[in-house]
Amino acid sequence: MKNILVIKLRYIGDVILSTPVLSLLRQQFPEANVVCLVNPGTEEVLRHNPHIDDVLVLSRGSIIEQVGFWLAVRRRQFDCVIDLTDGDRSALLTWVTGSSVRIGLNHEHRWRGRLYSHCLSCGPEGRHMIEYHTQTLTLIDVHAEAHMPTVHVGTEHDLRAQAILEELGLIDQRWVMIHPTARYWFKAWPLERFARLSDRLVEASLRVVLVGDAHDHAIASAIQEHAQVSIDSLMGKTTLLELAALMQYATLFIGNDTGLMHMASAVGCPVLGLFGPTNPQTWGPRGHNTKVIYKELDCRACFHPGCFRGEDNCMKQISVEEVYTASLELLKDMTGVL
Repeated sequence: MKNILVIKLRYIGDVILSTPVLSLLRQQFPEANVVCLVNPGTEEVLRHNPHIDDVLVLSRGSIIEQVGFWLAVRRRQFDCVIDLTDGDRSALLTWVTGSSVRIGLNHEHRWRGRLYSHCLSCGPEGRHMIEYHTQTLTLIDVHAEAHMPTVHVGTEHDLRAQAILEELGLIDQRWVMIHPTARYWFKAWPLERFARLSDRLVEASLRVVLVGDAHDHAIASAIQEHAQVSIDSLMGKTTLLELAALMQYATLFIGNDTGLMHMASAVGCPVLGLFGPTNPQTWGPRGHNTKVIYKELDCRACFHPGCFRGEDNCMKQISVEEVYTASLELLKDMTGVL
């Protein structure tokens, strides 16, 4: 294999969970040209990845622009394409490349399976997504234990992170980064509970910093209004990799099942993940010093058309006290003291 394309057309967390495949490919084919194709907005987490040579971002322009993009990908003459997306569009794009080795996932047994030369038809049930992704490599005789996911930051991002820490007075301080939002409402812990948790953490001599996108300002304001203590917010004040750099200095990350949770564990930050309808056995954070809270409910119906449990839904079954206790236990495991 000399020219390899890896496709992952999902979200930030999905791309991060694909990085072990990249490191294994580099290990197995050190001289190969390894390229990734991802959705717009997810490419940043691969910018400084040492295991790849290039990142392509899927065109979202006009039909003519998209066709031009697909033809440009075909002209690169990849001799191996590994599609980790498990989706129809990516399967079609895999076929368009003209590569003789086209590997894909098709646990739903859809028509797209015919577009691959090698297909993994089983699902991820009982396995983490990292192991599921890694299994695709066995189809090209790469048999190796999965690596941990990684996100690499540049020097400029680290310098910016240090400047932010100095501005907030967090140098040499113990502080908790909280990401209170989620892509879907039924994966989000109630905001007022994040506020009460913040009160408890500050009482335990920990600073609390909220993080998220610029459009999450209202959420930050709601938490700050409910809290009895002062909480800093960096909502919308950092780039993705600046946030990743900040995570390397945080004492602990607490958040819902999101891409930022995976990014935190990928840069080595201790993580406490709050899980509802998704199973952490498949989607949990991977890395050292990680812990999850999960009620093990059958929440598949929550994805469509919506959650029917009301006040008894899986996220609302997670109490402030158990998140606070789990936080202290995780900190104790890391430092030996509360």
